[in-house]
Amino acid sequence: MAGVGRRGIPHTIPERTDQARNRLRRGRRGGRSPAFDRNIYKQRNVVERCFNRLKQWRGIATRYDNTARSYEAAVTPASLLMWA
Repeated sequence: MAGVGRRGIPHTIPERTDQARNRLRRGRRGGRSPAFDRNIYKQRNVVERCFNRLKQWRGIATRYDNTARSYEAAVTPASLLMWA
């Protein structure tokens, strides 16, 4: 399976310093440095924190529901309660 970069999907995780160092050490074979957008990363953080809060609900975290429709029916009231 091809990586996300080959499929044209941009990533939003910053490159670690040791990965950057190894990439630079390899020279041309190391490839280009990945683009990083700080604003997109902030938005991703908000979404990940929302998922973490939703997973505090046991039924949502363990996915007891068998169908997507019933799972959505459980996520919707939990989201509303978090928002309120």
